[in-house]
Amino acid sequence: MQDSKSVKPKHHFVEKADDQLSLSDVNSSIEAPKDGSFWRKLLAYSGPGALVAVGYMDPGNWVTSVAGGAQYKYTLLSIVLVSSLMAMLLQYMAGKLGIVKQEDLAQATRDRTNKAGGIILWIMTELALICTDIAEVIGGAIALHLLFGWSMIASVLTTAFDVVLLLLLMKFGFRKIEAIVMTLIITILAIFAYLVVLSRPELSAMFGGYLPQLQTLSSKPAVGASSSQLTLTLGIIGATVMPHNLYLHSSISQTRKVDRTDKSAIKEAVRFMTWDSNIQLSLAFVINSLLLILGASLFFGHADSVGAFGDMYRALGNSDIAGAIASPVLSTLFAVALLASGQNSTITGTLTGEIVMEGFLHLRIPMWLRRVITRGIALAPVVVITLMYGGAEGRLDKLMVDSQVFLAIALPFTMAPLVYFTSSKKIMGDFANPKWVAILGWISFAILTALNILSIYQQVTGG
Repeated sequence: MQDSKSVKPKHHFVEKADDQLSLSDVNSSIEAPKDGSFWRKLLAYSGPGALVAVGYMDPGNWVTSVAGGAQYKYTLLSIVLVSSLMAMLLQYMAGKLGIVKQEDLAQATRDRTNKAGGIILWIMTELALICTDIAEVIGGAIALHLLFGWSMIASVLTTAFDVVLLLLLMKFGFRKIEAIVMTLIITILAIFAYLVVLSRPELSAMFGGYLPQLQTLSSKPAVGASSSQLTLTLGIIGATVMPHNLYLHSSISQTRKVDRTDKSAIKEAVRFMTWDSNIQLSLAFVINSLLLILGASLFFGHADSVGAFGDMYRALGNSDIAGAIASPVLSTLFAVALLASGQNSTITGTLTGEIVMEGFLHLRIPMWLRRVITRGIALAPVVVITLMYGGAEGRLDKLMVDSQVFLAIALPFTMAPLVYFTSSKKIMGDFANPKWVAILGWISFAILTALNILSIYQQVTGG
């Protein structure tokens, strides 16, 4: 086992043509200033956090968060808060693993497990990526349908061509991808902040919602609610703490050039990675809160009328539901934000798929082929449901919520190796997690695992 002072990059690949460039090809490619102010250094390290934060505000978050607000008002804000804090802890560990060991989580897991264990974890991760992609397909397709009036099946099939967008972005360079993603995040934040301000939420009840309440995990749905609080709790956690983000961050945290011979330089890189990650995840927390607050302030009492993206879109233009602020402009802004969210998530989902395949299988294939395979598998159930039910948005939204619950179930299989690796002095040396961080990591793992067992029991026994 290598110590933290003598780490060398693993799985080196020969240089590829532009259309086959991999994330491993951009490791240590971005200069970070050795001298200068705090803000100059923070700017240099900023970017990976934005790509990570995208996964915490993808279309899957929209359904679970808005539905949580519409059905239980502000109660589930406490789940959004706890999930976001958990995300910050886990992303810190993932980014640190990449910087210190110069290997991503997939590589670290495969190299420290037997072949059978590595393949099982790879399959679990691939299924989680497919579930993530399903949410992106549905969100992007519904946004196209609402904005341009295309049929649902045409909109779904159109999402198959977004691989072209990603390949074009890769040619611009990694720093440009970070800038584009950050622009889309700011667009989403601005739109939902505007919608929430217009909705005039009850501030005292809103802030009170961030305080955990025992009834949050009640298995009995509220009157008019279509999902139990436990189901929505798991959905919010699954949509917020995304398994694939841990693999992504452990890889892209390596894009900054760090002097490997200087322990203080590595420590500084970890420090600014943490700043970048926490700032961007705080933005994601605000956006997820805004989604739930919007559902609570505008749609509470109308949960049966806003069960799908299309319902939400139309509700924003319906004065009987949205009241005096109802306007076609608000509906359009909602659809634009949904489209931006889907495209953002598509970019990072594809990058993660490449990381996972290379790390677990030591296999590299062209990015366009990787994208076609992942998107093709994700498209299949969406196309089938669209054809069976004539593009019924409610059916597609139900599929999306179920995919987010699966992500919550898959998360412990990613969390456990991450917490173990980063807490081990044998692996991380002086950069191993402090004891209190390791304890928090294992507590998070235990809580999520217990919730998953409770959810399965609820479904088997009928609550």
